[in-house]
Amino acid sequence: MAMPGWADTWIGGALDAVFAPRCVACRKPTGPHRSGPVCAACWQSVQALSPPWCARCGEPSRTGLTASPGHCARCQAHPPHFDEARALGVYTGALRHIVHALKYRGHQSLGAPLGALLRDRGDDILSAADAVVPVPLHPWRHLQRGFNQADELARTLGPPVWRPLRRRRLGTPQAGLRGQDRLTNVRDAYRLRLAAYGQPPPKYVVLIDDVMTTGATLDACSRVLREAGVVWIGALTVARTVTLMPPPTSGGSPRPPLRAPRLWTPHR
Repeated sequence: MAMPGWADTWIGGALDAVFAPRCVACRKPTGPHRSGPVCAACWQSVQALSPPWCARCGEPSRTGLTASPGHCARCQAHPPHFDEARALGVYTGALRHIVHALKYRGHQSLGAPLGALLRDRGDDILSAADAVVPVPLHPWRHLQRGFNQADELARTLGPPVWRPLRRRRLGTPQAGLRGQDRLTNVRDAYRLRLAAYGQPPPKYVVLIDDVMTTGATLDACSRVLREAGVVWIGALTVARTVTLMPPPTSGGSPRPPLRAPRLWTPHR
């Protein structure tokens, strides 16, 4: 049998790219009934977060909570300016790849399904919100990326989107920093937009971002919102790093899998 020529190879690759797209997380074909760039297996592999967790920052722990008031040692020592934070899942595996696809690879369409999952998991926080506040990007980074991933998420959640914050200093990306460097990097990095001055703020707001690591960014934004007169501040993120929870053992109970977003349920 004759080997295919370069034209046949190019056409075959192009057809595969169009009709057999690959999952942005595992790089395997998404299947014939795809309704987005992530396969069902990767959605189901996400490590969803569940209690017990810190009543303040939401980090789960089997051993790091006190009996009262249920806060982790970090929040007891340095209470953040937000009141309650929750995240969809652990920033590892498939979820990490999904967040990276949204944030760095231009898969803007992932904002809708991730937002649907945030609505489901964060319903108790969102139900009382007067507005949701996306964590802003610096204008230069926004220009480079073409969109703000936090804004894409916020617009799918239901409550009105309030954009009172601006990032005044570019700084080093938080992803490349650790611990105290993260706190220093965002100190005084956020300000109120001019349009927000003199306007009565919503009383109950929920900050929206893609990933929470130490909480430094959310805390810096919350500090500005407090000074503006916001009474209660929640925070919702797609993912968070986990430092207090020990790795699961073979004899322990596995964390519940994440259901695929209903927005992407294949048609039957």
